[in-house]
Order: sequence, then C-alpha cells, then structure tokens
Amino acid sequence: MKLHDLQPAPGSTKAKRRVGRGIAGKGGKTAGRGTKGQKARRQIPHQFEGGQLPLLMRVPKLRGFNNPFRVEYTPVNLDALAELGLTEVTLDTFVEHGLAKKKDLVKVLGRGTLSAAINVTAHGFSQSAEAAILAAGGTVTKAPMPFGGGRPAAQGNAHANR
Repeated sequence: MKLHDLQPAPGSTKAKRRVGRGIAGKGGKTAGRGTKGQKARRQIPHQFEGGQLPLLMRVPKLRGFNNPFRVEYTPVNLDALAELGLTEVTLDTFVEHGLAKKKDLVKVLGRGTLSAAINVTAHGFSQSAEAAILAAGGTVTKAPMPFGGGRPAAQGNAHANR
C-alpha cells in the first residue's frame, strides 16, 4: 500500500453544499439566506450587534474588577487580646478598647501567644488563632454575620467597575 492508495471509508465524508450556483439543485436563488435584508445582501461581522454599542466597547478598559460581595474584616491579633488581660472578650469589648469600630466584622489572627484561658467571640478566626485559644484552655464562639448566612448585599451600582 502506498500513500496514494489511502482514502477515507465509503460514506464517511460528504461534499460541502455549494450554494448560489443556479436553480438546478438545493441552494439556488437566495442561497439559503432568506429574502432581502442586511443579512441577505452581504456578509456582516459575526460580532455585529445591529448598530448597538458592541460588547467590547461597553466593557470598561480596565484590568480586573472590584468584587461587589467582598467581606472585609478588621484584624485583631492574639497579642492584642493578651494585653487586655480579660477572660471574656466579646464584640463590644473590641469596640470599648478601640480594637474595632461598632459595625466592623472582627477576625482574630494568630500573631502572639496566650498564657491564660480566654473566651473569645468574633466573626472569624484564623486556624492558628483558633488552635492557640483552644490550647490555652479558652473557647471560640463565631458571632453571626450581620447579613445572614449567604453573601452581603452588592456594593456600588450598575455602572461601578465590578
């Protein structure tokens, strides 16, 4: 067998339909383009949106986007909790001692060490902070999020760079 002997299996290939070649076969006259109209007269770009401002021009020419559902925490480290010298630390305690503002979401991070047992209530804990608090004999309580169990409401508006 030589290269010129190779051919596809019978029935596996089909010739492309040649439209617009007269009335003898299928695809004559309007060549499957319907009657009149812009699409019948000439090729238009595949991304053409009928004169509407194209998608690529509508999208802002900036890299990336700002996540409208971002949750920002106020970080509080273990060394700051140890300095307080309290056994019970709640969200109100963070505000009273100036570690967070009233409506902030507080996350406890693991920098520093604890010598005494502390019962901490916050919105979030890093793994190292949670392990350190439990190892010192304290307890960890997650406060409920103010926006419920799902995600927070979107920030910005429809025209913001999201």
